[in-house]
Amino acid sequence: MTPKAVIFDIGNVLIEWQPERYFDSQIGEARRREMFADVDLHAMNDRVDTGENFTTVLTQTAAAFPDWQTEIWHWHDNWLALASPAIDHSVRLMRALQAKGVPVFSLTNFGIETYEIAATKYDFLRAFDRDFISGHMGVIKPDPKIYQMLEDGCGLTGDALLFTDDRTDNIDAAAARGWQTHLFEGAQGWAGRLVAANLLTPQEAQ
Repeated sequence: MTPKAVIFDIGNVLIEWQPERYFDSQIGEARRREMFADVDLHAMNDRVDTGENFTTVLTQTAAAFPDWQTEIWHWHDNWLALASPAIDHSVRLMRALQAKGVPVFSLTNFGIETYEIAATKYDFLRAFDRDFISGHMGVIKPDPKIYQMLEDGCGLTGDALLFTDDRTDNIDAAAARGWQTHLFEGAQGWAGRLVAANLLTPQEAQ
């Protein structure tokens, strides 16, 4: 079945999200490894993505780990450097789909405040036909509830939806609902999947 809508994850699909790379450049790999072992920064970020206030969560985390307070505040004050750069080919694919009248939705684990910060730099974040942002929804992937909420919001289910994400657990949760899926490992592979789905021509997918 040709999908009726295409769903993009954002982190590592449309925008690179590599906090470890950022901290390696700032404090060195060895100290970064020590920091990430001491502080569960990804769990901290999950709190933000579930809808907790960005600054409040960072303030609490910095207070709980005073030895890493300066480094933790990098996550807050230099957040755009962690979420950078855009994956230009993926952005072109999004725009090519919309130019052909294919609805494009987001389904992303993203905080309320951090999404607003990102949208100041990446204008395509304002261009989705429908936004499904975890911070506003109060639940993150791969919880089945977030997929149900998308279905309820757009009125489509099963193989009418084609979803790409860079995490296997998120893809598996979508596939369990009958969605068509693509594990994102690079924009070229995603382009090929869109061509195979008869949504874009090879030329449009370049």
